Amino acid sequence: MKLRVTQQRTLWWSISIALAVIGSIAMVVSFVQFRSPVPLGLDFAGGTRLQLERDCSLPESCQAPIEVSIARQVLVSQGLGNNVQVIGENQQGLLIRTGDLDVEARSNLEDALEAEIGQFDPKKTQIDTVGPTIGRELLRSGLLSFLFAIFGIVAYLSFRFQLDYAMFAILALFHDVWITVGLFAVLGLVSNFEANSLFIVALLTIVGFSVNDTVVIYDRVRETLKLHPDDSINDAIDDSVNQTLTRSINTTATTLLPLVAIFIFGGATLKYFALTLIVGFILGAYSSIFIASSALALWRSSRPQPAVVSVAESVGSSEE
Repeated sequence: MKLRVTQQRTLWWSISIALAVIGSIAMVVSFVQFRSPVPLGLDFAGGTRLQLERDCSLPESCQAPIEVSIARQVLVSQGLGNNVQVIGENQQGLLIRTGDLDVEARSNLEDALEAEIGQFDPKKTQIDTVGPTIGRELLRSGLLSFLFAIFGIVAYLSFRFQLDYAMFAILALFHDVWITVGLFAVLGLVSNFEANSLFIVALLTIVGFSVNDTVVIYDRVRETLKLHPDDSINDAIDDSVNQTLTRSINTTATTLLPLVAIFIFGGATLKYFALTLIVGFILGAYSSIFIASSALALWRSSRPQPAVVSVAESVGSSEE
């Protein structure tokens, strides 16, 4: 069965637009709440992250989950904001984000929380602190790395293909990154996700994966147009997508298998890193097959292109 990508472009674009709109709304809400499109982790924002967990070895200490409203009242009373989340399977832990706290302020906060919530297990207490200057520098370096990679890809595509090929390949990259960031903005609003340096690394990896898949499809489109110059652009792109479809699916599937394993068994540190790659790789394959190809078909079908000399004709003319 032949996949008709160009005839169903409205469906593919509607799915992408819907995901982009949802992500954009989440990024706006996140910007209002956290002053960034996605919640920034300690790596970038700086400050102190304090993770506390009740000591359930004490009698009747963990019968009910922690009420986040009580913890927020304690933070507000000490002038530390209200960035606190209840964590853990039984909701017996707290994840608190504040500005940079010294030892005394941290001890006062823990004492106030214990008075309202109950005693915490000191063996499970985790404290991380990053200065604001270092956080800003890490964020700046991460964004510059990302922009430099995008610039390099734009230059490569412009050199490798004609301008319209490069333009729609870049559109596919923007599609993948924007929707990925939007979906993780949603995740940041409903869970404890925070973007850290691994998130930037994952976005860079997604960009490389996506452009590789798009280049393979565009190379086949160019070859098809040279071999069959009389074919319409829609037929050429449909044929090219179908010829590379198995390769795209197999490459994506084999890449996702270890990522799913890392997501399930890799622990908290690598969980969101693996999930970012899973989402981005799926979007990268989707955009290469359905978005970049159908957009190029629509663009070229609405504009007359110069005649392409086929291989057979070029050989015949050289013999004469």
